[in-house]
Amino acid sequence: MQAQIAASERGSQQLLQMVDRYRLETVQAYMQHIQDNAEEAVRQAITVLQDGDFTYEMDDGNQIQVSVKIKDHSAIVDFTGTSPQQLSNLNAPLAICKAVVLYVFRTLVQDDIPLNAGCLKPLEIIVPEGCLLNPQYPAAVVAGNVETSQAIANALYGALGVLAASQGTMNNFTFGNEQYQYYETICGGSGAGATFDGTDAVQTHMTNSRLTDPEVLEWRFPVLVDMFAIRAGSGGQGKHSGGNGVIRRIRFREAMTAAILSGHRRIQPFGLAGGQAGKTGRNWVERSNGTIVEVSGKAEVQMLPGDVFVIETPGGGGFGEG
Repeated sequence: MQAQIAASERGSQQLLQMVDRYRLETVQAYMQHIQDNAEEAVRQAITVLQDGDFTYEMDDGNQIQVSVKIKDHSAIVDFTGTSPQQLSNLNAPLAICKAVVLYVFRTLVQDDIPLNAGCLKPLEIIVPEGCLLNPQYPAAVVAGNVETSQAIANALYGALGVLAASQGTMNNFTFGNEQYQYYETICGGSGAGATFDGTDAVQTHMTNSRLTDPEVLEWRFPVLVDMFAIRAGSGGQGKHSGGNGVIRRIRFREAMTAAILSGHRRIQPFGLAGGQAGKTGRNWVERSNGTIVEVSGKAEVQMLPGDVFVIETPGGGGFGEG
């Protein structure tokens, strides 16, 4: 919160400096120019799109239903039919849903424009109250930001028919005890498109976090990175193949609690236009005595010295018949 306050204060100072130098009327005019340009860029991108709808099933059985209707250089994005809010924490606040819509349509713009509210002007977004993407108090929402947001992005690309599913999860992995606490998100495969293959081992869509260097991780925490490698063959095949996920093995040297919050452990990331789906992810623990313990997509596990937590992340879907 202190960092947010400092950033806002710094931004305020620079904006006032700009007003002092160029006058308020000029600054306001250019602010409007930037938004108008973004609006026009999105309208141009919309002209090549077609109506579409998509039903996106999640591992817990809930679904995101989205319909996109194109009309007069604008689009109606309607999430009617999406599952109601849940007792779990996978509910996504309305602001998250709108942010994902903004992100998806911004990626369709080929021009180099700054992200701003002008991108939303050609879009009408309908999200029923009380659904998974517009929950009412006191719904829990912590996983809505990191997991459901990824599902919304995939669903929108599916409805638009432009991009097969990417891994669709951030593979949130945490571990710690009274002395150590650590949190990372783990990359996977991106979806293929009509003219390109997916990419191996990348963060996709609603996350841009990077992993701690292995040397730093092992220096600061009592763990060893046994393996961090591309999971060959996990991307869906097609005219253009989806990207591969990764395999990550973390060996513990002290007793700690580990937790995983991940998706696409049951449902495969979809392919488009005849492309095959990507492989689901998988989590398990290899105990020091050789015992294998399967771990669900959302779980907490007690780790002992010598135990290894293994995470295989999903691959992206393929596009087109190969």
